[in-house]
Amino acid sequence: FQICFLLFAVLYIVSYFIITRYKRKADEQEDEDAIVNRISLFLSTFTLAVSAGAVLLLPFSIISNEILLSFPQNYYIQWLNGSLIHGLWNLASLFSNLCLFVLMPFAFFFLESEGFAGLKKGIRARILETLVMLILLALLILGIVWVASALIDNDAASMESLYDLWEFYLPYLYSCISLMGCLLLLLCTPVGLSRMFTVMGQLLVKPTILEDLDEQMYIITLEEEAIQRKLNGVSSTVEYQTAELERELEKVKSKKTNLERRKKASAWERNLVYPAVMILLLIETSISVLLVALNILYLLVDETAMPKGSGGPGIGNASLSTFGFVGAALEIILIFYLMVSSVVGFYSLRFFENFTPRKDDTTMTKIIGNCVSILVLSSALPVMSRTLGITRFDLLGDFGRFNWLGNFYIVLSYNLLFAIMTTLCLVRKFTSAVREELLKALGLDKLHLSNNPRDSETKPSANGHQKTL
Repeated sequence: FQICFLLFAVLYIVSYFIITRYKRKADEQEDEDAIVNRISLFLSTFTLAVSAGAVLLLPFSIISNEILLSFPQNYYIQWLNGSLIHGLWNLASLFSNLCLFVLMPFAFFFLESEGFAGLKKGIRARILETLVMLILLALLILGIVWVASALIDNDAASMESLYDLWEFYLPYLYSCISLMGCLLLLLCTPVGLSRMFTVMGQLLVKPTILEDLDEQMYIITLEEEAIQRKLNGVSSTVEYQTAELERELEKVKSKKTNLERRKKASAWERNLVYPAVMILLLIETSISVLLVALNILYLLVDETAMPKGSGGPGIGNASLSTFGFVGAALEIILIFYLMVSSVVGFYSLRFFENFTPRKDDTTMTKIIGNCVSILVLSSALPVMSRTLGITRFDLLGDFGRFNWLGNFYIVLSYNLLFAIMTTLCLVRKFTSAVREELLKALGLDKLHLSNNPRDSETKPSANGHQKTL
């Protein structure tokens, strides 16, 4: 218990600093809204800590198994045993259910509540309204799950088992949430795997091949001075032109900052780090696709390749990887890589673009939404890793009780879709430059001029026709 408490305390402190970095700075006055925001902040921090624990759980279990195999009689690692691993998996499942169905809905409704009409305003009135909303939400979810169970499995025993809230209903409900999380990962991870190359390209300094940085700095400086003179000459009453020039100035300053960084970077950082990171990303992505392809073959020829195919040898009895400690280390790297890629892909989707948190400018409601999204992704990560064959670690606790993990067609379709979507995203990523050059050579690039907002700017001429700027 003490070890679990220490691990969670560290995760809670790290999560608190992460959230406070993005949270919008509010007034320091001790009013009612400040107390509500503080309570919601603590609940969101707890949820983010649980999400981090769910992400670290599978790598921790894999490395613990290899350590127990390498040092079976070592006195200093006797605390690292199978009961601890089982307890961590059960706690992760319990806290994930608690955060997803109780704490986060409570934080959201508590933040939005004002108290019922006719009651005295205050914290008690807002808590009362929040509890009523939670009860109504619980009844709504219960009805939805009841109807879904009746449509999928119209059996009297199945309907009666829903009365067993702890042993059946909550695991069944969490199984549905996990399936939704895995489907979300199936959508986000291939996009994130291709997006990672762009993100790392923005963070690292690219090699300067046939480029004159001094000339580019000179041009960008002249452009900045020209925009600044225009901005000083524009009257303050013309708000549209002022705002447009300010946006242009910010873009030019951003480009100038990037050029200054590239100019100050050392030769080894430009010519060695960037190619090495790009090659490493390509290798990790290729290994992931290869492991999924091999897992598809295993599913077709061996029933034990299913996520619920076997109970497993247990912690500390046999290696989970064919290549021993090296293979386990590779699995851990791939699991973290998939998680980072899924988060990058999640915020890269158009539907969630406005969901991206901003430093010191993120509302508490948006923080709650981000914490719930990360919790769903992190809870589905162990299931996705086992389903895709990234690791052979058999899920413990309620993670291994999901009904759909025993369906061969769902698991096989999931693997096929992941391999196909990842391959298509990578092919589209690496052939985009060639495709653009072919369109230019054929003269078809003019068909896409309407997608560029700068090219679509027009102004009326003296004869009434539109003239392109």
